Amino acid sequence: MTGEVWIDACATDDIEPEDVIRFDHGGRTFAIYRTEDDRYFATDALCTHEYALLSDGLVMGTIIECPLHNGRFDFTTGEAKGAPVVEDLQTYPVKVEGGRVHLRLD
Repeated sequence: MTGEVWIDACATDDIEPEDVIRFDHGGRTFAIYRTEDDRYFATDALCTHEYALLSDGLVMGTIIECPLHNGRFDFTTGEAKGAPVVEDLQTYPVKVEGGRVHLRLD
């Protein structure tokens, strides 16, 4: 598809299974997740409630828990899953090629 921009974010091994890391690009901050079964996902890095960094949060399955007020999101869909968060997270398409994780910014 024309207009697709894939950004090389990190190596697959930079993220432990069932964990998250921070990735900064173009003045924006993203969170990149790895599930226990080696699937990768990306979202905006800031909680929609009080703007804490989700990369400092706790991953449980496909849920990221914000380190500030324990709000929860499903990082595979961005859906807000637990108070106090009510606004969903923006998610980004991810692909893995040659041991590298890429996210798409359109």
